[in-house]
Amino acid sequence: MAHRFEIRKNKAGEFVAYFVYNKETIFWTEGYSSKASARNAIESVLKNGPGAEVVDTTVE
Repeated sequence: MAHRFEIRKNKAGEFVAYFVYNKETIFWTEGYSSKASARNAIESVLKNGPGAEVVDTTVE
């Protein structure tokens, strides 16, 4: 599979959820004090992301 979520620890020792596509990090969450909170962040993205509105705030 070319895409996945990864939970890693940052330098501050917090748990961070990363979304990786073709070995490249696309986005990541804030740091959490527990792994369960990082997993909840992933579940929230999976639940709420597919229907999210796309807003382009650029002015051309």
